[in-house]
Amino acid sequence: MGSNNVLEIVRLTDVGLQRTHNEDAIASDANIGFLILADGMGGYNAGEVASEMAVLSIAAELSEALGPHSSKSGLLDIASQSYINNETLKKLLIDVVSNANTSIYQASQTYSKCSGMGTTLVLGLFANHQLLVGHVGDSRLYRLRNRQLEQLTEDHSLLQEEIRAGILTPEQARDCPHKNLLTRALGVEPEVELELNAFNVEAGDLYLACSDGLSDLLDDDLIASTLNDDMLDLTVAADTLVRLSNQFGGKDNISVILAKVNSRYDYQKTWYDHFVDWIK
Repeated sequence: MGSNNVLEIVRLTDVGLQRTHNEDAIASDANIGFLILADGMGGYNAGEVASEMAVLSIAAELSEALGPHSSKSGLLDIASQSYINNETLKKLLIDVVSNANTSIYQASQTYSKCSGMGTTLVLGLFANHQLLVGHVGDSRLYRLRNRQLEQLTEDHSLLQEEIRAGILTPEQARDCPHKNLLTRALGVEPEVELELNAFNVEAGDLYLACSDGLSDLLDDDLIASTLNDDMLDLTVAADTLVRLSNQFGGKDNISVILAKVNSRYDYQKTWYDHFVDWIK
């Protein structure tokens, strides 16, 4: 949870109506400007272990690298993120996800109760008037801009490959029995490929990260209408999305993170920055 003058973030997770425990994990920091959501899978409570490992390790590493007390980068918040360029930040995201993948994979190989565990991941970092989005699996990130909803991530799933190949239409896919078979997940192999993209950010944008406990049950039109109705109060919007998912069956854990960009975060150069430019 958190907000500042530029970015407001609200997050909510719910066990749903049919699961005994919650295998989703979420984290965010409005001052640094990141959001993380993971949906775990595996026997026993291993999915819960995998998602928690992913979120805790990635959040800790991002806070260490980008936080206001960081010894590595100096002060870096969403009002002054031009201290680090996007290529450096992309490498950082790839590295922290790789580290999380290694930790989860090694734990799955070491502890019998964790064998075969893994997790999806969707990760966002606001920087330099952009949102860097990394994802693995079928947890999603959407953007609401000018009242129009757009899915920014593409699921790493067998179903999505069949849609891309023209075997199924998106309408047929909604009722497909194998919709949750993933082609990529965190922690199931020694290495993982993070899909990483950058999107320009505008004031007024609203971003939604969610697990498939929401996206499997609510279609895009209902998500859009809910966000448009409640975007002035993100807490109400998050509550409504979770409540609707439970009304439609609540068959899985439901997690949402909402991030609203209230204004452009223009980087104002200090006298020191001008001096450095002058002597270059």
